Amino acid sequence: MEAIFTVLIPVIIFLLTGFKIDREYERGVIFRLGRMNGIKGPGLYWTIPLVDQKAKIDIRTKTVDIKSQETITADSVTVKVNAVLYYRILDPDRAINKIEDYEVAVYQASMTTLRNVLGQNILDDILRNRDKINVQIQEIVDEISEPWGVVIERVEMKDVEIPQSMQRAMAQEAEAVREKRSRLIKASAEKEASLMLSEASQQMSNNPIALELRRLQTLTEIGAENNTTTVMLVPTELITLTKQMADKLAKESEDK
Repeated sequence: MEAIFTVLIPVIIFLLTGFKIDREYERGVIFRLGRMNGIKGPGLYWTIPLVDQKAKIDIRTKTVDIKSQETITADSVTVKVNAVLYYRILDPDRAINKIEDYEVAVYQASMTTLRNVLGQNILDDILRNRDKINVQIQEIVDEISEPWGVVIERVEMKDVEIPQSMQRAMAQEAEAVREKRSRLIKASAEKEASLMLSEASQQMSNNPIALELRRLQTLTEIGAENNTTTVMLVPTELITLTKQMADKLAKESEDK
């Protein structure tokens, strides 16, 4: 009896060592005698001890910081750009069997693609169309990593460093644009005001009563203020009539 227990206990322990547990976000790639046997998990499963070997894969989204890369844009400006990349394992089988180290491979592919894409764009596009460039980088890296069972979820450029001289030039350009916009608005306002004044003068010339009412309104506005001197506006027709009468009296005096 003791001999049976002596044999059974090691066998039971040996069999128990074949049980494996993977978390919800983990998968186990099983190799049986060196050959691909399948993917296990999550949860509890059993493998043949000494026969099966397991490679654990984390299928959660991973974040990779791409170090600052110095490159020359299409318009010959040297810039430094860093970015962040999000990816996850879509096929654990290919991630293990198709590439030696998928993490290093994804990083190198994203870093090289970042430099190449920036080199094909001018500085203005890099600064103004970041989303477009991010999508372009994502599509290229995703195409490269697809055979490895890796999917690229997102690429984001974080900081774009440009030379100080270029920053000053861009600031001057922005100031010139704002000055131009200000002058255009002012000129447009002056044009609109002149058109309205022209229309008002035309209406007043066709309606003398409106002109006189405007003069009376002006007198009311002047009288409302605390002025020591009040200027009286005399209608131009009265001035003309007075001048004509004076000329007539002067001529009659000469005739006498």
